Amino acid sequence: MMPGWPETSEQDCKHDAGVMMPVIDRNRCEGKEECVRVCPYDVFEMGKIGREERRGLTLIGRLKAFAHRGRQAFAVRADVCHGCGLCVTACPERAITLRVRER
Repeated sequence: MMPGWPETSEQDCKHDAGVMMPVIDRNRCEGKEECVRVCPYDVFEMGKIGREERRGLTLIGRLKAFAHRGRQAFAVRADVCHGCGLCVTACPERAITLRVRER
């Protein structure tokens, strides 16, 4: 947990695990790791975007990806997300939204 960020407990989370899922806008993410630092459930990891993901980027998105060596956040454990919203608040690029998981 980052200094200055509020502690989150299970009582603070709005949903059971798996109801909500974080969605990362690849055109906005600059890989600054704030989501990784604040998530109490370890939903996020840093990684490199692949060739297929890179093809879907806008020109600005490609330039950002190039500048950050393709490093971005990935919701590798989205199934354990409780929808607390700390990642949304912490992301300086506003690249994360929470959506209801389709079942």
